[in-house]
Amino acid sequence: MLLVLAIVLLIALPSPWGLLAAVTFFVGFLAEIATWQKWLGKRKAAVGAHTLVGRTGRVVSDCAPAGQVRIGGEIWAARCEAEALEGQTVRVHAVDELTLVVEPER
Repeated sequence: MLLVLAIVLLIALPSPWGLLAAVTFFVGFLAEIATWQKWLGKRKAAVGAHTLVGRTGRVVSDCAPAGQVRIGGEIWAARCEAEALEGQTVRVHAVDELTLVVEPER
């Protein structure tokens, strides 16, 4: 947005003022990019199966001991040492490769 404004001011304002305004807004544009890059660089991406530990879901197919659970709209392979039947709520205890280790919620 600042870059477009710099170009418009360069064209619209008289000779020395247009150039001064364009340079000022272009420097502001560069500062904005640097600020966003610094802020976004600090954030860690929250993706992967390990982010599901501690979340709850519903059993889609009986986990006795292996089955499937739905968490956040996704269906995951699951393993449950205590039997969990279809429709029951479970909590993710751990992740073993791409299989969730779940336990029935009490």
